[in-house]
Amino acid sequence: MPEFTHSVREVARRLGISHTALQKAEAIGRVAREPNGQWDIEKTRQHMTQTADPFRSPMAPAAPGGNPFARLKVAQLALKVDGQRLALDEEKGKLLDTRGANGAIDEIAGGMRDALLNWPARVSGLIAVELGADPHLMQTILQQHINDLLTEVADRFDPPELGVASRDN
Repeated sequence: MPEFTHSVREVARRLGISHTALQKAEAIGRVAREPNGQWDIEKTRQHMTQTADPFRSPMAPAAPGGNPFARLKVAQLALKVDGQRLALDEEKGKLLDTRGANGAIDEIAGGMRDALLNWPARVSGLIAVELGADPHLMQTILQQHINDLLTEVADRFDPPELGVASRDN
């Protein structure tokens, strides 16, 4: 059967904390009295333990991560460490700006595409002379093969279903 008392000092004494700590916990909503105004000592002990700061409170369980507050503190510390690691990686130049990288890749790929598209016009006359073929026909055939090659490469790097999904998002 639960033990009840009206006295804040008595509850605090039984919990092993100061009465002001209990009053502060009540004020911020960590613990609450029963509807009849009395304290349920075991319920209060349980709430104080679950919400105790493991670095400051004598109510904190001995095992690290033993209560929700302790897990929250560990998660908060992990986020802080991750943020510091990212800042350090950024200072060291280990992080890559994806917009800049994608822009550079697009620029290089565009230059390569343009060079390939202009290549048949530059070499078709020389190849036609060596083979004794019509220069215009040679240029047309080379351009067709270059266009097919560029289409095949574009499909490998940007499949049609990927393009549709990215436009929908």
